[in-house]
Amino acid sequence: MISTGKFAYEPKDYEAEKASNSYVMSLAALVAGLPLPIINLIATFFFFIANRKGTYFVRWHCTQALLSQFSLLFINSFGFWWTAAILFDSEPITNRYFSYLITAFIFNLAEFITTIYTAVNTRKGIHVSWWFYGRLTDILCHPKTEIPGK
Repeated sequence: MISTGKFAYEPKDYEAEKASNSYVMSLAALVAGLPLPIINLIATFFFFIANRKGTYFVRWHCTQALLSQFSLLFINSFGFWWTAAILFDSEPITNRYFSYLITAFIFNLAEFITTIYTAVNTRKGIHVSWWFYGRLTDILCHPKTEIPGK
């Protein structure tokens, strides 16, 4: 699901900290805006915008964190609105609803654990690439002609 390795260059300490903070931001937003799924995406998006002109290592990890939050938005929003429909429109509770909640919970738990793992290792300067998001991030995020650390 995830792979670790070397990046194109050895990131400096401040780069590793900023890259790690992109994952920590999504976790902090999860706690702050738990019932509303869009809060995580908005917080991660603003952190991405703030660091979009940073070094390649920072931009790459900010992009990966943003992509993971974007897909979580769809999963959590669907569950949120289905629950709201049950509470306010007296839609019946079905086995499909519970199956979806269990699936969404497992996906969120896996993403939560992976995010913590990635934040810790990225802070150490280790490049962590997620299975789907890492490849997509490689497509979206290109290195500029820059001198690392400047």
